[in-house]
Amino acid sequence: MLLALHAEWTKLRTLPGTGWLLLGVVAATVIISAAVSASVSCSSTAACHVDVTKLSLTGTYLGQAVVAIVAVLAVSGEYATGMIRTTLAAMPRRTTVLAAKAAVVTAVTLAAGTAAVLGSVLAGRLILPGHGYTPANGYPALSLANGTVLRAAAGTVLYLGLIALLSLGIAAAVRDAAVAIGLVLGLLYLFPILTQVAGPGVARHLQQIGPMTAGLEIQASTGLRSLPIGPWAGLGVLAAWAAAALLAGGLLLRRRDA
Repeated sequence: MLLALHAEWTKLRTLPGTGWLLLGVVAATVIISAAVSASVSCSSTAACHVDVTKLSLTGTYLGQAVVAIVAVLAVSGEYATGMIRTTLAAMPRRTTVLAAKAAVVTAVTLAAGTAAVLGSVLAGRLILPGHGYTPANGYPALSLANGTVLRAAAGTVLYLGLIALLSLGIAAAVRDAAVAIGLVLGLLYLFPILTQVAGPGVARHLQQIGPMTAGLEIQASTGLRSLPIGPWAGLGVLAAWAAAALLAGGLLLRRRDA
């Protein structure tokens, strides 16, 4: 397993676009989060956003798309170049290869996700008070010393890691990069669209089973009892999606020729 991990780490870090994509995860998440924080206002003439913790992490909606691309390319890139034959010849245990890919991709995603989340929270802490989100208006400064903010921040990092695993499993199942990225993004963004057109009861159920709608409830810091699903339970739904994708990808990887 150690040899497989070393091989996958070598392949991932030597891909020309990996570093830029991981930097893109951080940049996209922080820039969008900062822009959203700068665009809101809380005053006697403007409605205040209820959940400033979730507001400060808005960039996750875009950052996760870049995470999906990183994970998909870790698998599909080898199929595109034919290198997968060499990989499987050197490591005949295909589940070990997939597990090593999953471990390496998850590790780099968690590292980038940590930087992205810390940057987003810091941006919110610096920007939001200037837009009326002050202790005087009932909004304490964002701080990781606050248990709820810490849970939302740490949960968002885990969310991005699970998105990477979901994407990796789908890529292993379909092999083609464009198809895999389309499936992942469709799966993530389809449920929020459907909830907008469905009736209230159906919309609530869709929010409870959608990988993004359920998973991002980990960012909620207010009104927890009114959520369609609890923060950790929602992250568990995303974990189930990721596990199912990895299982399908692993089974197809074992049964098909390279």
